[in-house]
Amino acid sequence: MPKALASHRAEVRFEPLGPARLDAVLEVENRSYAHPWNRANFHDVLHSGYQAQILMADNTIVGYFVAMKGVDEVHLLNITVAPEYQGQGWAHMMLDALDIWACSQNAETLWLEVRVGNTRARQVYERHGFAKVGQRKNYYAAGRNEREDALVMNMRLA
Repeated sequence: MPKALASHRAEVRFEPLGPARLDAVLEVENRSYAHPWNRANFHDVLHSGYQAQILMADNTIVGYFVAMKGVDEVHLLNITVAPEYQGQGWAHMMLDALDIWACSQNAETLWLEVRVGNTRARQVYERHGFAKVGQRKNYYAAGRNEREDALVMNMRLA
C-alpha cells in the first residue's frame, strides 16, 4: 500500500462511480485541474456505461479513473489522484487495475492523451509502459483563448 494511508491501515478498495459519490468526485476534480471535467462530463460517463472506478481509502476518495472500451482497445479518458495523495504510488495502482479490467475485456491496447506540459503524468505513464505515438495540436484548453497540445500514448497489453 502506498505510504500516506498505510500508517493507519486504511481499507483500500475500488468501487464503481455512481451518483452518490459524484459531488465528492467533482470536488477532487476541481481541486486537481485548472480545466476540470464538469458535472455533465461525468453524467455522460455514467449514462454511457464507461468503466468508472473510485479508489477509496476508508471513506476518503484517493482517486478515480474513467475508461472507454472500443473494439479491441481501451481509451483512458480521465485518471486523477487527489492532490494530497499525489506522488505516493496511487496512480500506478489505478493503472494496474485498469490493465486488469482492459485484459478482461479482451483489449489489446490502452490509449490516452496527456498534456504536453504535464511532465509528472507523462513520467507516470512512461514508467507504466506507455509510449508516445503521436501528438494532437491544440487539443486542450489552456487558458483564455489558449490551447495546449496533447501527446497520444499507447501501451500493448499482454
